[in-house]
Amino acid sequence: MTDLARALAAFALDPLAVGGLWLYGRASPARDLVLAALRPALALPQRRLHPSISDEALFGGLDLALTLQAGRAIRRPGILDQPCVMILPMAERTGPGLGARLAQALDGGQHALIAMDESAAEDEALPPALTDRLGIFLDLSEARLEPFDLPDLTAARALRPQVTLPEGALLQMAQAAESLGVRPIRALLVLVALTRSLAALSGRTTAAPEDIEEAAALTLSHRALPPMEQAPEEAPPPPEPEQGEAPEEDQPLRDPSLAEIILAAARVALPPALLEQLANAKARQAPGGKGAGQERQGSRHGHPLSARPGKPATPSQLDLLASLRAAAPWQPSRRKERPDGPALILRPSDLRLKRRAEHSDRLLIFAVDASGSSAVARLAEAKGAVELFLAEAYVKRDHVALLSFRNQGAELILPPTRSLARTKSRLAGMPGGGGTPLASGLDLALATALAARRKGMTPTLAILTDGRGNIARNGAPGRLGAEADALAAARAIRAAGLGALVLDVSNRPQPGLALLAAAMGARYMALPRAQAGAMARTLSAALPD
Repeated sequence: MTDLARALAAFALDPLAVGGLWLYGRASPARDLVLAALRPALALPQRRLHPSISDEALFGGLDLALTLQAGRAIRRPGILDQPCVMILPMAERTGPGLGARLAQALDGGQHALIAMDESAAEDEALPPALTDRLGIFLDLSEARLEPFDLPDLTAARALRPQVTLPEGALLQMAQAAESLGVRPIRALLVLVALTRSLAALSGRTTAAPEDIEEAAALTLSHRALPPMEQAPEEAPPPPEPEQGEAPEEDQPLRDPSLAEIILAAARVALPPALLEQLANAKARQAPGGKGAGQERQGSRHGHPLSARPGKPATPSQLDLLASLRAAAPWQPSRRKERPDGPALILRPSDLRLKRRAEHSDRLLIFAVDASGSSAVARLAEAKGAVELFLAEAYVKRDHVALLSFRNQGAELILPPTRSLARTKSRLAGMPGGGGTPLASGLDLALATALAARRKGMTPTLAILTDGRGNIARNGAPGRLGAEADALAAARAIRAAGLGALVLDVSNRPQPGLALLAAAMGARYMALPRAQAGAMARTLSAALPD
C-alpha cells in the first residue's frame, strides 16, 4: 500500500478521532481519485457543504410549510443533527464565522471534515480554527495518480482498539510537538489516534517507531510554526578523550531518539511556503483577502444574513419567509383568542427585515509626484512600480485611479477604473517637470477618495513623492507656504479617516515627509535608490487590507 493510500485508510478507520482531512491543491484528477477512493471506505454518511452555507442548513430550523399545515411547530433537521463526514470544497473561502461553527462541531466528536483547499495566493488560507482541527494534511498540488482502491478495513477496525503505544512514546511525542510550537492538546490526541490506526493497518498491536514517524508527518507538520532563522553558533572545541577512551570518530554513532525522528518527519512533510502562509493566516482574519473592501449591511445586495425584527420602510425590506416563521409557532394560541379570525394571524412583532452583507469595492488612488525635483529617472521608477502593482490590483479586481501633481496644480489623469490597459497608457504618457504643488496633489487625492466613498467604494491613498513641496495652493511659489498648505491637506485626509501610504522616493529620506505622513495618519516608507520592483513589493505589502 502506498503512503497516500495508508494515510487515507488511516483517516477512514476512525475519522471522528482524526478530526479531518486537509487536501491541499487545486481541483484536479488526483483530487477526484482521492475522493473516489475514500467514498466507499468511510463508514459514516457524507454531506457536501458550501463555503457560504447558512446556519439553518447546518443546525436545522422551522419547516414553514409543514408548520402552517399542522398548526404546530415542526422542525427541519440540519446537517449537524446526525454524525457524518462533511466535504467542503473551496475551503479557503470559508469565513471566520463558519470556521468557528465547524470547529465547534468537530470538537463534539460526532463529525469529521474533508477540507479541499484550492488557495493559490498568499492571502488565501483556511481559517486557523479549522487547520488546528484537521488531523491529516496531504499535498496534492503536484500529484499524478492512477485509479486506486483502498483495502478492506474490517480487520484493521477490529484490531485498532487493541493497539498500544511503546513505553515512553507519549512523552517523546509531547516533547516533539512542543519543539515544533504545537501546543493544543488536541494535536497530541490526534497524533496518538493516527498512530494507532497506522499500526492497525500494519497488523500490529504495539505501535512501531515507523508508525509514529508516519503519523507525525501527517498531523504535526501543518500545525508547526515556521522555523526561526538563527545565526550559527560557534561550535565548542571537542573534549579531549580520557585515558583509555576511544577517540570520538571511533565511537559508534548514537541512535536518534523517537522525539528527533518525529521532528525530522514533521519538518520535511510540508511545502516550504505553506508554513509562512499559515502563520500569516493566524495573524490575519479578514475575509476576502486584499481585494476586499469594508463590509457593510443593506437589504438589496450581497450575502444574506439572518433577518432581524423591525418595521419595514418599503415592501422590499420585508423578509416574508422569516416573518412567517416567526408567526407560525403562535398560531394555535392566536386562533384560540380569535376563533373567527383569518387562517394566518400576523402581528407587528412577527415582521422581519432582510439583511445582507456586501464588501465594497476597494479603490487604490495613486498620487504621483511628476515635478522636476523628482527627476526623470525617479519618475520612471515610480511609473514602473505603479504599473507592476496595477497588474496585481487587476487580478484582485480592484479599482484604481491615477493623478499627478506638477507645475501649478494637480490633474486627475485616470478616474476610478478596472481597465489595466487604460491605466498603462495614461501612465506612460504622464509628463514630468516643473514645480511641486504637493498640497494640490493631496487635495485632489482627498476629493477623489471622498467622491468614491459616496459611491460605496473603500478608497486608499498611495502617495509617491520626494516631499519637496514649493508651490502653495494658490499657485504662489515659496517653500514655507507650500509646506503649511501640505500639512493642512494632510490633516484633512486624516480627519476623513482614509487609509494612506506615503512612499518617499527621494535619494535621501526626508524628515519633513515623515512628519507629513504622521499628520496624515499614514504609513511612511523611505525607498532611496529603489527600483520599480522593490517599490511595487513595498506597495503590495504596506497598503492596508
